Amino acid sequence: MKKVFYVCSYGGCGSKMLCNALKKYGIIEHVHSRKPPSELKYVGGKKTYCEWFNDINVPEDEIKNFYVIYIYKNPVKSILSRYQNQTVLKHVQLEDKTVTIDDLIREKKDLFKIKEFYDNYTKPNKRNYKIICVKYEDIFEKQDELSRILGIGSLNLKKKETKREYDENKLKVLNEIYKPLLEEMSNNDFIFIS
Repeated sequence: MKKVFYVCSYGGCGSKMLCNALKKYGIIEHVHSRKPPSELKYVGGKKTYCEWFNDINVPEDEIKNFYVIYIYKNPVKSILSRYQNQTVLKHVQLEDKTVTIDDLIREKKDLFKIKEFYDNYTKPNKRNYKIICVKYEDIFEKQDELSRILGIGSLNLKKKETKREYDENKLKVLNEIYKPLLEEMSNNDFIFIS
């Protein structure tokens, strides 16, 4: 059986880039489900959005061929690049799909629930599979380490970030809101298993 890679993120984290690099090594599923299931499920289907886990279990004897990768990055940059679009809120299963960046700034709270999303993937939980947690900020320099863990050849990832102008006031407030999460992320190893 071919390898199956589930590349999961809260958006704006390089997940599409990683999906494209992994295509030559197996089957790819781009996942934005807010909560990973305790038993590994398939993604999409007739009754489920194409980027969410559905309710059909992957058979136990096939789980060894599945690699669940959670890629994350500085949430402030993700929010400023992706969360202007309300469609993203639906994709990441946020209950209140009317929340805006201005609401975050005004209330000075994580209304997008990025910390919750991050914790759902990175904190140990009873699962019948492992989650490979990958820090985007280190992926270009350490991509060979990820290739070794996945048992594949070179990823050949190239950094192509769009230069953006950010509102300094928004940036300051967002950095304050996410300061504890940013500190936790900066202390993580490039890759760890949850």
